Amino acid sequence: MPECPADPPVEARVGDALRDADQTVAVAESCTGGLVGSLLTDVAGSSDYFDRSVVTYSYDAKLTELAVSREALDEHGAVSEPVAREMAAGVRDTAGTDWGVATTGIAGPDGGTPEKPVGTVYVGLAYRGEWGTQSSYATVERHEFDGDRTQVKAKIARQALETLLAAVESGGDGA
Repeated sequence: MPECPADPPVEARVGDALRDADQTVAVAESCTGGLVGSLLTDVAGSSDYFDRSVVTYSYDAKLTELAVSREALDEHGAVSEPVAREMAAGVRDTAGTDWGVATTGIAGPDGGTPEKPVGTVYVGLAYRGEWGTQSSYATVERHEFDGDRTQVKAKIARQALETLLAAVESGGDGA
C-alpha cells in the first residue's frame, strides 16, 4: 500500500505502534545490509523499542549469529522460507525482544533463477508470546520487487516494516 505524502513514514508508524504496545524489536538482515535497522533508528527515541540489527550476509553468519540450522541452509538455501523463519526467530530469541524481523533475498542485478528471480525476498516475522500460552509464532511472506539493486533493497526494507506494523497493530495475532 503506497504511503500518502501526508502520512508519517512507515518507520515512524512502527515506532509509535511498538511504543504504544510497550514492545521491542530486533532485526536480522541479509540482502538489506542494515537498511531496516537504519530506517528504524532514523526515528528519534527509537531506543525505546529497537534493540539491534544483525547483518548476517553469509551462510556462516546466519549459522553462528542466529543459530539458523545447517539443514535449512543446505536444503533450501539462504533465500528461502525456512531460513527467513529461523532468522526471525533466532534474532528475537538471542535479543530477547518481543518481535524479530528478517530479510533474505536477491537484490540483483545477478543471482536470480527462474524459481527465485532477482527481486525475490522472504520477510520473516517472529513474535514472542508469554511462556505457557503457546502464542509465540514465526511467519514468512514471499515478495518480488522490480528495480535496480538500491531500489529493490529499499522496497524490501519498507515491506519488512509494513509487515511488522500490521502485526503489532493486530496485537500479535498473526499466527
